[in-house]
Amino acid sequence: MNLALSSELPIELPNSLPTDLIPQYPTHWTIGVLYGPHGAPDFFTDDDIAMLFSTDWEVHYNSARTGVRLIGPKPEWARKDGGEAGLHPSNIHDNAYAIGTIDFTGDMPIILGPDGPSLGGFVCPATIALAELWKIGQLTPGNTIRFQPSTLEDAIKQSDIQQQELETLRSHSVPPVFATSFKDAILDELPETTHSVAVKYRRSGDNNLLVEYGPLILDLNLRFRVHALMTWLLDHPLPGIIDLTPGIRSLQIHCDHRVLSLDQLLQVLTTAEFQLPDIEAMEVPTRIVHLPLSWDDDSTQLAIEKYVRSVNPKAPWCPSNIEFIRRINGLNSIEQVQDIVFNASYLVLGLGDVYLGAPVATPLDPRHRLVTTKYNPARTWTPENAVGIGGAYLCVYGMEGPGGYQFVGRTIQMWNTHRQTTEFSAGQPWLLRFFDQIRFYPVTPEELLKHRSDFLQGRFQLKIEETTFSLREYNTFLQSIETDAIAFKTQQQSAFEAERDRWAANNLIMDDSDIAPDLISDTETILPPDSQAAVAPIPASVWQVLVEVEATVSQGDSLVILECMKMEMTITAPIAGKILEIRSTPGQMVSVGQILVVIQESI
Repeated sequence: MNLALSSELPIELPNSLPTDLIPQYPTHWTIGVLYGPHGAPDFFTDDDIAMLFSTDWEVHYNSARTGVRLIGPKPEWARKDGGEAGLHPSNIHDNAYAIGTIDFTGDMPIILGPDGPSLGGFVCPATIALAELWKIGQLTPGNTIRFQPSTLEDAIKQSDIQQQELETLRSHSVPPVFATSFKDAILDELPETTHSVAVKYRRSGDNNLLVEYGPLILDLNLRFRVHALMTWLLDHPLPGIIDLTPGIRSLQIHCDHRVLSLDQLLQVLTTAEFQLPDIEAMEVPTRIVHLPLSWDDDSTQLAIEKYVRSVNPKAPWCPSNIEFIRRINGLNSIEQVQDIVFNASYLVLGLGDVYLGAPVATPLDPRHRLVTTKYNPARTWTPENAVGIGGAYLCVYGMEGPGGYQFVGRTIQMWNTHRQTTEFSAGQPWLLRFFDQIRFYPVTPEELLKHRSDFLQGRFQLKIEETTFSLREYNTFLQSIETDAIAFKTQQQSAFEAERDRWAANNLIMDDSDIAPDLISDTETILPPDSQAAVAPIPASVWQVLVEVEATVSQGDSLVILECMKMEMTITAPIAGKILEIRSTPGQMVSVGQILVVIQESI
């Protein structure tokens, strides 16, 4: 809101904020949501959706503006896996996310915040209403949340009232109305015909619509159908459309409901389907972008180590993501994984998968499509520009943050905020474009660090080839290798199913270490005479213990490193003395006030 300092203000503002406009900050929150874009019966069971709305979810200690992790029961799920999108039933072919969507990354729900990804490969059963979004910025670890379904009409009404209050600083509010029942997550759908694929229109909050094409498969023909719709909307601009975000087989349309309602948008979209061109003849510009890749880079190994210590020590993809990729694809050696990655040509299908222009790409040759599952739960830290595979897709992480793709290495920057170079032009700080082709070549870790230092300054340039991609020629190529592709897929599917059976037999899907600890008992706070304790000031995970029993420390010396809110916190010695007890271990979850180290005071 812009309040100009002049005598021409249209209204007289109050001298102080009315009491009923000052928010309350409870420890238990009720947050209004809209059902969708994903729901029952295709992804969740009816009981899963009922559980979502009847559970008091606890805010996890590892939460931030990127996402608020929640602790609670696991869904039963309506399917056994995500197919080519990944081994876990939460995995889907990447689509756009709305801010405030509840994203199930494996069995753990995460509320995606304003700094979260714009694209990703997990199902989202509900999206926080626009008027309720402010609440997620006030949540702290240990708070509880109850999600209450709302109708679209009531959500829009609350948003309009909230806007009036912001503009006038006067109370216009009425208690929010929550639905006792809710409509289907799918607003409308068009059946498949001889000339077009089926279309589903999914609600994604009160200002987003997700258009979804065809069956749940990886098919570039569906991506070109998405491109055809996006191009049509750009050629026929509608007032109220804010942005368009394409996914693998979907297009999210973000609009201002005060200008363009979802019902109006839906009418335009269903009409547009009959005006889209024949995609078989489509051609798009493409660039072949050659990127250096440090295979199994030290930074990715560190991220795996952090994950094992602080999130899931029994994860089947640890300690080596590459070995996991080999096993789940039925390959004979890690070298085969390496050969496939370096020989593949990855077509960029989406951008912003995990922040800042990060590409989601798939090999053009289906015999190069290594299929994996994503981390469950997701990592809390991923190094900038790590390269990973999730489902049948490859991603280059645009920045540090959480993530779930299986690592193969690290490359150069995808984003350049501060400088224009040959690769980063004015107004376009991202490196890649839709339908670019990525091809990797090997470099050492030391060479990569030098390239990364030079690249943003324009001292290191990439080899980039301009060409054209023809969908008709590509479909002809697929027909020519059909027998080999089926054989590769059959071998892969057999290994995929064997891995899933191994998980079930060994209970490897989720570890209880990610659940918050119980309250501290009185006996745990008792200290020996003449001693003091270093305690945890916040709920956290123990990352490292830096001292040993009998060691001598000075006041202020580092004792323990905790991990919380995607950050590290060093706990120091409150006094000088000798380490008497260590009551914490790496990977342990600790509560506020829990004793980490006991120090015998120096005399």
